[in-house]
Amino acid sequence: MGHALCVCSRGTVIIDNKRYLFVQKLGEGGFSYVDLVEGLHDGHFYALKRILCHEQQDQEEAQREAEMHRLFQHPNILRLMAYSLKERGAKHEAWLLLPFFKKGTLWNEIERLKDQGSFLTEDQILPLLLGISRGLEAIHAKGYAHRDLKPTNILLGDEGQPVLMDLGSMNQACIQVEGSRQALALQLWGHCSRTGQLSGAPSPTGHLNFFLCKATVSSMSGLMSGP
Repeated sequence: MGHALCVCSRGTVIIDNKRYLFVQKLGEGGFSYVDLVEGLHDGHFYALKRILCHEQQDQEEAQREAEMHRLFQHPNILRLMAYSLKERGAKHEAWLLLPFFKKGTLWNEIERLKDQGSFLTEDQILPLLLGISRGLEAIHAKGYAHRDLKPTNILLGDEGQPVLMDLGSMNQACIQVEGSRQALALQLWGHCSRTGQLSGAPSPTGHLNFFLCKATVSSMSGLMSGP
């Protein structure tokens, strides 16, 4: 379940025998919180995601999210630095230590440009789309689909490279072709994805994420009003 985690002083925690100093809160949503912490052993900043677990199922889902991160060592998929489960009375908190991206998400960049009356250019969009596609390709190669691809779930690295995050919604991805009507539909979608196989065997649902990817590109171009 990961190494022990303890709060050794106000604003300081120990994860995997390394001390981290709380800097500020980055955000929250639902039953999770994200804090900015600094590693006192290396001076680097990290994002600490804390998931409140009220039931055993919550713990299992948090652990599964950590396991999804550990499946990949890919430049376009968010890495997991450490994972631990912290007891808080009758409840638990799952802690995921993740790299910190100072540029924020793709949606943050879209909103910043929008405030300036501008949008991402085609020269900026194409490398982003390529990085997103490579991340999805790695996910599909493991037999999974992201299932929640959107600008708020795409981080931007120092050089602007896209990094897919929020892997908690990932699940086994497959299509069972049943009948000529579905086979025809997949053929029509063939120009969108090369992952569909019309053999009747399960195949990664890459074409589903294609439409999510298309929606992402639309929002990058300023054609959508929400994340």
